[in-house]
Amino acid sequence: MNEAATPNDACAGLILLARNPTDSVTEGFLPAAARLGLAVTLLTDQPDAHREAYERQRRYARERRGDGPPAEAPPGEVEILPCDVQDVRAVIARTAAHAHRIGAHAAVFTNSDHLQAQAALAADYFGLPGKDWRAALRTKNKAELRRSLAAAGLDTVRSAELAADDDPAGHGVPYPCVLKPREGVASEDVFLVADDAELAARCQEIRTRRPGAALVLEEYLDGPLHTLETLGDGHALHPLASFRTDISPPPHFVEERLRLLPEPPRPCTEQVLEQLRALGVGFGACHTEYVEQDGRARIIEVNYRAIGDQCDLVLAEALGLPLFELILLTHMGKPLPGTLPVRHGARVRMEYVCADRAGTLKAAPEAHVREADGVRLDYRPLRTTGERHPLYRTNRDFLGVLRATGRDEGRIDAAVREFLAAHCWEIVP
Repeated sequence: MNEAATPNDACAGLILLARNPTDSVTEGFLPAAARLGLAVTLLTDQPDAHREAYERQRRYARERRGDGPPAEAPPGEVEILPCDVQDVRAVIARTAAHAHRIGAHAAVFTNSDHLQAQAALAADYFGLPGKDWRAALRTKNKAELRRSLAAAGLDTVRSAELAADDDPAGHGVPYPCVLKPREGVASEDVFLVADDAELAARCQEIRTRRPGAALVLEEYLDGPLHTLETLGDGHALHPLASFRTDISPPPHFVEERLRLLPEPPRPCTEQVLEQLRALGVGFGACHTEYVEQDGRARIIEVNYRAIGDQCDLVLAEALGLPLFELILLTHMGKPLPGTLPVRHGARVRMEYVCADRAGTLKAAPEAHVREADGVRLDYRPLRTTGERHPLYRTNRDFLGVLRATGRDEGRIDAAVREFLAAHCWEIVP
């Protein structure tokens, strides 16, 4: 680990806000906090789910220890406190009471899409480093994102905001267009709609599931889909990496695979960075999705957090960076190095095995790792056999994730094809 990730000064505790458990937190940020010597207090509205997730990960690390590649680090000791983390008043009250009991904290942090503004406001209340809450809100609110980029003169996407009781007729956005929740995540309830009748039906469908939710209708931005992963400390904003993303056919937008590009592509990277700065983004991690149209980067959405679905875990390995430590350190007020020692050249393919129907998972491969012909395959199940689920048309349909890393893309693709052909995922009604 480089010097930037090993502060010499004694650190107080870390307040971490979360809703449901994620691999980013369980396998990334919590082990990183343990390596930094931070005492972690987790505030969450799902405490039992986090206790179960952390115990599963500790068991998994023990089982892997001494068998093949090094075991993933367990999450470390975490104090878990119940809290209505969507209410910043509850977060501040819980944090203040905890600080009165054990002493001041070094940082308030979250990697949740839903809690960035709350974490930013709480950090500001306690005089701690953090994101600008305006930027956190601006990126979460997709209508405000569009207005902000247009006002900055950087990109204008035809769009319309629909309140919960608005009639979608007469919106003025040409078809086909994309309908999505204004504050949605992970392509949930995101549809490509072709005409007025389909728009009305999809609006009713979403509003049934999300009573009171505002929606956004916007121009369909077609083209190759990329991500840009960035890290900033409030002064410097570093482009770390870029993935090329393959998604399911319309009308849904489910990520099926991602490939790590040799380096962030130019000139789109500079264009995205300019747009991020206009939005006020530049502190901690950010995951931006954009399409390329004739050499022009057009932002789909900005997620003011680290990339998820295990891409952040493999990215830290591929770049040779203590990524999670660096993100936490920015939230403790530590400046980033002027130049990050990013290692380029590794090739990564993330392949997601998706359910194609509702039902019970009857058979699926177990977790395993193997290395052959210069390719490392790491398969992780995301559902256990016997679980029953509806079909979500989002990343909640993922049955498992295959992480393939190496130096030769052809060998990686061949290894992935071989793995998928050799295994079966069976779903029964």
